Amino acid sequence: MLSILIPTYNYNVYPLVLELHKQCLECQIEFEILVQDDASKSEMNLENEKINSMSNCSFKILELNIGRSSIRNLLARQSKFENLLFLDADTIPIGKDFIKSYVSNIDIDEKVVYGGIKYQKERPAKDELLRWVYGNKREALSLEKRNKNQYLSFLTLNFLIKKSIFNQVKFNESIQNLRHEDTLFSYDLRQKKIKLIHIENPVWHLGLDTSLIFIKKSEEAVIGLKNLIDSKNIDSSYTKISSYYKKIKFYRLTKIIAFTFRITKPILKKQLLSDKPSLIIFDLYRLGYLCCLK
Repeated sequence: MLSILIPTYNYNVYPLVLELHKQCLECQIEFEILVQDDASKSEMNLENEKINSMSNCSFKILELNIGRSSIRNLLARQSKFENLLFLDADTIPIGKDFIKSYVSNIDIDEKVVYGGIKYQKERPAKDELLRWVYGNKREALSLEKRNKNQYLSFLTLNFLIKKSIFNQVKFNESIQNLRHEDTLFSYDLRQKKIKLIHIENPVWHLGLDTSLIFIKKSEEAVIGLKNLIDSKNIDSSYTKISSYYKKIKFYRLTKIIAFTFRITKPILKKQLLSDKPSLIIFDLYRLGYLCCLK
């Protein structure tokens, strides 16, 4: 019936598995919950080992780190059911009928189902504001907003997919840990004209990166995006940032913007680390950083 697949790294995923296990038993379905740690060697794995004492649940630790894309593909290969529910380790279902909602969307129709995500409503500490603002404004979208751009508003942290469809797209292991797995996966879904539907079945995103860490990860994501474009894995018009970059290159403004970015980078960064981080400034920062890449 349902295989729940959770890749993790240096994270206590036991509370998530407890909640999922409880809901699966209440639904009286055939299920399995597979969790794999990507060779983190974390002390938290002592807590995660408890998962192995639960019915239909498994926790394993890889000897070598294989990356975010590869570990998801590995979990899919090891699963025994046709319906795959992928969840990130740092999430928790909001509703008590989370599993029931996904089960009700399982039928013969070949499609991908995305449930959505939400962030805490309480304002966090100043050094976590940028990630919180970005998450609430750009990721925690209403069902209505997600349906306006179904593929780009899809995130791989909470989705249901049939194994027959997953085998057509999978996660591209050639991009390794350059991020933007969500972007490439959704692009491949769109290119193959695979049906993607959005439902109201969100999870909470647990924990927030500090603004400094989030900026660093965003820079890594920009490098990943350029890699996808240069390797022709996605079209440059697919995302807003890359479409602006395409226009900048067309008008031969790349060097000018890169020069301006290097001068203004400290000012932009200071704004992003303030108590009122601007997503417009954040977009300009990423675009400037992209123009600086060779």
